[in-house]
Amino acid sequence: MEMLSLQGRFTVFGCIAILAWSGLLGMTRLVTENLGVVGGAAALYSLSALFLLVVVGIPKLSHFPLRYLLLGGAMFVCYEMFLALSLGYSQSRSQSIEVSIVNYLWPALTVLFAMLGSNKKVSILLYPAVLLAFLGVAWTVSGENGLSLGTLVQHVNSNPIVYIMAFSGAVIWAVYCNLTQRLQSKHNAITIFFIATAVSLWIKYFLSDEPAMAFNWSGGVYLIVASLLMAGGYGLWNIAIVGGNMVVLATLSYFTPIFSALFSSILLGVTLSPSFWQGVAMVTTGSLLCWLVTRERKKVTDKEIAIDQ
Repeated sequence: MEMLSLQGRFTVFGCIAILAWSGLLGMTRLVTENLGVVGGAAALYSLSALFLLVVVGIPKLSHFPLRYLLLGGAMFVCYEMFLALSLGYSQSRSQSIEVSIVNYLWPALTVLFAMLGSNKKVSILLYPAVLLAFLGVAWTVSGENGLSLGTLVQHVNSNPIVYIMAFSGAVIWAVYCNLTQRLQSKHNAITIFFIATAVSLWIKYFLSDEPAMAFNWSGGVYLIVASLLMAGGYGLWNIAIVGGNMVVLATLSYFTPIFSALFSSILLGVTLSPSFWQGVAMVTTGSLLCWLVTRERKKVTDKEIAIDQ
């Protein structure tokens, strides 16, 4: 049997990273169910930061522009906190999966912001592609009967904070992805940012009235698995972007909403309706079209397709 080429192996590592991240959101929900919303998230990012110290290491702060550390770090921390808390504060497991799809508006928004912020002509096809992604989210949140404005408003009003956090996170991450292209050095600050996220969550935990965490075997297992998925995903991705086929990885990354919904439904034991899958397909198609209509105008880099839960 012929062995994979070096590029092929790097590409496989990238594919595994994408699958790891796809399973992360469902595991995060399980962690917060067992250890508490804020405390569980704080423990998750703390253990993930420890794993990243081993897998990726920690660079010197002097390697980064101060503006990037402050602005980029603040945006990274806000995004991760919004995502984890929106999953934890969801009223049900099915709502947490809905919230995760709202988060996946960020690929389409990343491309949109990149094109609007450049001096290049924006393809007219970009706008309907973005609209399709938003329509897919509305379709998903509307429930089993497809798109309905009344049902959509009712679902959002039932727990508005989680939808607001998920959407705000998508916007923040899209801006962050564009910001890193201009400010980041060749070094990776992911470990620093994870430590900052963990510290921020612990501060919120100690300032909140959330009950003390009660550790149990199942919660501990979920915590370790989720942390390994998170840190392992970033570690493998860092290897993949060195010599992997970025066109293949970029294309595959846009199917993450489908993988994530599938893994979450299995992990959380939630049966998703046909209309939900239709909405997820619309989000995926819209995001992929955003990339395709601008691919020849803008060179794809690893930062543009960086994935987070």
